[in-house]
Amino acid sequence: MKKLTTKEILEENLSRTAPEKLRSIKILIPDIRSLHNVGSIFRSADAFGISEIILAGYTPTPPRPGINKTAIGAEEFIAWRYEKDALKALEKLKEEGYYIAGLEQTSESTQLPDFEANKHSKMCIVLGSEVSGIEDELLALVDEFVAIPQYGRKHSLNVSVAAGVVLYAMLEKLWDR
Repeated sequence: MKKLTTKEILEENLSRTAPEKLRSIKILIPDIRSLHNVGSIFRSADAFGISEIILAGYTPTPPRPGINKTAIGAEEFIAWRYEKDALKALEKLKEEGYYIAGLEQTSESTQLPDFEANKHSKMCIVLGSEVSGIEDELLALVDEFVAIPQYGRKHSLNVSVAAGVVLYAMLEKLWDR
């Protein structure tokens, strides 16, 4: 056994292709204030081969030192765009045939292990803000709410950590083995 060098890891990563359905996933990030969380989401999206990040509302956009520091360059490799109005962005995605999965704890949320991601050819995952979750005005456009099972005393995860968890779960569900 030998530890891989950064160059060897990059070569290995570039020799692989993310599953097609994973590559079709978009992430909508409305009203996330933290530059570091946004950068971290870029980095996770790059790691899992996600097609696009849509930044909306007051979510900061690259280039910004706080985003760049955490993303460590991933913001240069992931397609992204800014939409002022998250509601209009979601409406357009629905018109384009995207299944909208909101990462939110509701009385009707599907637990992440039970979410049937493979049933949807095009999907957008909506992340909620650190304080209030997915804004009420967006809830009606979400096709299915998905929650990450938790067993501790705290009731939520940092948004960038939650994004990483859900993206890994999507890899597990959509991996063409």
